[in-house]
Amino acid sequence: MATKKLGSAARYGARYGKKLKTKITNVEKIQRKKQECPYCGRKTAKRLATGIWKCNKCDSKFTGGAYKLGE
Repeated sequence: MATKKLGSAARYGARYGKKLKTKITNVEKIQRKKQECPYCGRKTAKRLATGIWKCNKCDSKFTGGAYKLGE
């Protein structure tokens, strides 16, 4: 199996092709990383839902990009 190469996109199995699944893997890696909070400046902001982010340090909730803050 190619689960190491595809990561979380391996859940799609043999459907949709490798190129599309690698794009999905890259986006999901970015969105699950901790991002820099625009208020306190620390890398503690996590994604709650599409475009909604929350900082675990200063406890502020704010909007941003769908997958990454600042884009």
